[in-house]
Amino acid sequence: MGEQRGAVRLLTEIPGPRSRQLMALREQHVPAAVFHVAPIFVAGAKGAVLEDVDGNRLLDFAGGIGTMNVGHGRPEVVEAVRAQAECFTHTCFHVAQYEPYVRLAEKLNQITPGRFPKKTVLVSTGAEAVENAVKIARRATGRPAVITFENAFHGRTFMAMSLTSKVNPYKQGFGPFAPDVARVPSAYCYRCAFGLEPRTCGLHCAHQLEHVFGLDLDPAQVAAVILEPVQGEGGFIVPPDGFVAEVAEVCRKHGILFIADEIQTGFGRTGRMFAVDHWGVEPDIILTAKSLGAGLPIAAVTGRAELMDRVQAGGLGGTYGGNPVAAAAALKVIELMEREDLPARASVIGRRVQTRFLSLQARYALVGEVRGLGAMVAMELVADRVTREPASAACARVVKGAYQRGLVTIKAGVYNNIIRFLAPLTISDGELEEGLDILEESVAEANLAEGLVTRPAAGD
Repeated sequence: MGEQRGAVRLLTEIPGPRSRQLMALREQHVPAAVFHVAPIFVAGAKGAVLEDVDGNRLLDFAGGIGTMNVGHGRPEVVEAVRAQAECFTHTCFHVAQYEPYVRLAEKLNQITPGRFPKKTVLVSTGAEAVENAVKIARRATGRPAVITFENAFHGRTFMAMSLTSKVNPYKQGFGPFAPDVARVPSAYCYRCAFGLEPRTCGLHCAHQLEHVFGLDLDPAQVAAVILEPVQGEGGFIVPPDGFVAEVAEVCRKHGILFIADEIQTGFGRTGRMFAVDHWGVEPDIILTAKSLGAGLPIAAVTGRAELMDRVQAGGLGGTYGGNPVAAAAALKVIELMEREDLPARASVIGRRVQTRFLSLQARYALVGEVRGLGAMVAMELVADRVTREPASAACARVVKGAYQRGLVTIKAGVYNNIIRFLAPLTISDGELEEGLDILEESVAEANLAEGLVTRPAAGD
């Protein structure tokens, strides 16, 4: 092919011959259930650029599903990993302790929201963080029930999967699920469960918590409410102002713990270090992972000290939790986030992405809504703007068209009809515009294939 744009370089079609060979090997040895987006195999990555085994360079708007906020191959993180690995790679903190664990716990206790003493337990994945947060909440309150929201994603393990609100592929055939889990509508204004308008609804969805207490649940039996401040896998659903604070207030009223799942929203993505900072909410427990470790497997549960200390010795932890190499990487990530003010950079990126997405909405009938907070931006694709019928096939076409042109992006949403933006926050302005140009070409192609209206660009 020999196509060169700027950062993007396509020497072969996508996938190239070497990637196709590896795909054949994958199909032979890896279950089909292990989903993938782009049929490429990466040989190297720097900043916001991936290079595959065929020498093709692609821009990365997926960021390892939000794990690479500081960028791929960040030299300072690589050096921190190297230095710790040369000392030792693992002892298990439960057997022989080490400094990176306690230093990271100390730092997370300092920077997470909440003007009260906190403690942190480190684990390996976001799903583990969710599982442990529920354990802590139940042990601390002596209550069994947990409330979650529609369109939520909290992981694929037993309790996390039970809290997740998407059957296919996350729950299909995997039941029965954990008991004592209740679900209420989320603040999905574009698809309001009550058919109301945001300007006049009076946060009706937030008040459903009290409604559930009147019908199905005794609030005295509810240990926690778990909420993503901006729902990630559900489609980058940004709640209206007041929603998160109202949920937290209902929790306080009934002695229920408020758990903020910041696994995808955390570490600068929304323009603040943590998304709840936008609304001044102080969760009882906050969960972090993904970009905490710049791609290394580490996650954390940080909560009020008195809650964390109510769990018996040995009740929390795991063999690899807080691995020293991953903890060293996480400490460097936080240092870079603070030193370079990457949350502010996220706000700049987010404004540019939202502007481009809104221009696509103005031109292509396929784009039903654009929404986001900071650099957590998405567009929802619909076959009809009046009925808002999800355009799932068109969304898949956009993703495929993008990677064939040299851009890796990913979809989201219960209906798989949402394109989300999760590029590293270190992406350059030129790379960002190049990627957005490619995305527009892919949207235009899908809009045409769907036979939908295309309007002239401004100034045409």
